[in-house]
Amino acid sequence: MLADRINQAARRVPPWALYLLLALPAPWLFYLAASDQMGPEPIKALEHEYGELALQVLIAGLCVTPLRRYLGVNLLKFRRAIGVMAFVYVTAHLLVWLVLDVQFLGQIWADILKRPYITVGMAAFVLMVPLALTSNNWSVRRLGPRWRQLHKLTYAVALLGGLHFVMLSKGFQLEPLLYLGAVLGLLALRLPGARPQARNSGPRVKTV
Repeated sequence: MLADRINQAARRVPPWALYLLLALPAPWLFYLAASDQMGPEPIKALEHEYGELALQVLIAGLCVTPLRRYLGVNLLKFRRAIGVMAFVYVTAHLLVWLVLDVQFLGQIWADILKRPYITVGMAAFVLMVPLALTSNNWSVRRLGPRWRQLHKLTYAVALLGGLHFVMLSKGFQLEPLLYLGAVLGLLALRLPGARPQARNSGPRVKTV
């Protein structure tokens, strides 16, 4: 079956390869912006690209559990890499805004307080910090069952990220709504009534 072939292929791919693959767009996009190849406002364009990549990677992370539950595709070994790289892109998105766009500390704080879409985005970043800090084996052992409860903050982060994208868009734009819809749909698959018995796809692993 297709799911079995995918699982067999995934077992041969080390997690570090996914870190490398997901990291590749970051320097390339920075180069494009630095060489004025991203339009008349390269800083804004770079900020947008990093933010959109962060949201895409977050959504990819939300897909891992439904893929296993509904299709028997087991990609759980890659979930940490996905989560860490989502944080990397959110941080890059934030740094471009802080260092290259706004630059003035007083203006940064004023924007966070006065612009709701920035408030929502900062809330998502703050929630991601403990997730990134505990994305290691030592934290899993130390926190025990509390680790899984803590990492359910991923759901709120993804929702806030999708909402941030919708709120910052000017006028009606379909793309941000599609991202938010994808997040809502993937979260809906986690509701108690939408949990079919997982197909046999290898050793049983607890999922978040």
